[in-house]
Amino acid sequence: MPTPFLSSEEYDERAHQLYNEGQYEEALRVLREGLALYPNAVELHIGVGYAQLAREEFAWARRSFEDALVLEPEHEDGLAGLGESLLKLGQDEAALRCFNRTLELGYGDDIDLMLQVGRALFREGSVRERADFFETAKEFFETAVQQAPESAEAVSCVGYTQHRLGDDDGAIASLRRSLQLDSEHSEARIYLANILYDRGEYEAALYHLEQTTPDDHWDELGIWRLIELKKMIYRLRDNDPELRPWEDRLRDLSGELDDIDEMLAEIEAKAMDAAQSEAKGQLELFGALLSSFAEVKTVPLNESHRIKTDDGNTFEGTWEEIVDKMRDANCLKESPKPEQDAESFIRRSADAGLLRILR
Repeated sequence: MPTPFLSSEEYDERAHQLYNEGQYEEALRVLREGLALYPNAVELHIGVGYAQLAREEFAWARRSFEDALVLEPEHEDGLAGLGESLLKLGQDEAALRCFNRTLELGYGDDIDLMLQVGRALFREGSVRERADFFETAKEFFETAVQQAPESAEAVSCVGYTQHRLGDDDGAIASLRRSLQLDSEHSEARIYLANILYDRGEYEAALYHLEQTTPDDHWDELGIWRLIELKKMIYRLRDNDPELRPWEDRLRDLSGELDDIDEMLAEIEAKAMDAAQSEAKGQLELFGALLSSFAEVKTVPLNESHRIKTDDGNTFEGTWEEIVDKMRDANCLKESPKPEQDAESFIRRSADAGLLRILR
């Protein structure tokens, strides 16, 4: 039953709290209770619209936002909410008119509103694979950056759209700038790490992934990649205690790992190994960065090297010493040709996928 002594603002505040807790049905109940007492309260109509959007009741959300805009035609949250509803209903031109109307009315200095509109366009662009949505989202994000150039969130959003538009160099620059503004911005750090991983820059990807915690991740991809990089660089076994928190987080996100999950993980690991061979020894460039990661003493690259064969054996020393050790252990798949020096032989074997050069 309605509580008459509550104001419309108090109903709105209660509903906001429930909404933020994900209790959309209870938020709707409070909002409708408030509307029974205050039918002309614009904020309550808008609150109903956003709760219905969260419940994916897009047609009903559209009606609620339209009711709000009848009462206050230039309400920025009503325009943004109606635009998002129309976008979900496939009425793209009408949606863009609503979004652009917020700019015409001078709301470009409302950073949260610009980010909200940009995110709505970004999400729908991802669902429909629409580059034009990413372009428009980028414009709203850039408007937010113009108003708040020190906003790490706004700068990172520009980076996300640059990546989706194929500008990885621009995306990397934006995401690094975002992290300079806020080193704790884990979403930007994880996104940057995945871009770097896809470009084959594994050492840089691991650098960023290791600065995150398991709870920072809401997607499995970054965790899988971190685990595989740790296994490769630190030579950790599957049951190593260092991996346990990350594996626990994977279970939280996806349930217990089944045979298919483990098979996919193995396939990804092998694909990464193949990519490393094709990168012509790119991992040798890890240098001092890998030394700090593994906390082991290294020697100059021209004095000592380390390789790992496809059957799991590891050999270390000069190129000549490694070949001798492999011969003694019966690990040579073929013998070096007379005209080949030891280094050429090992690199040729790596290109063929028979071994991996670790250093």
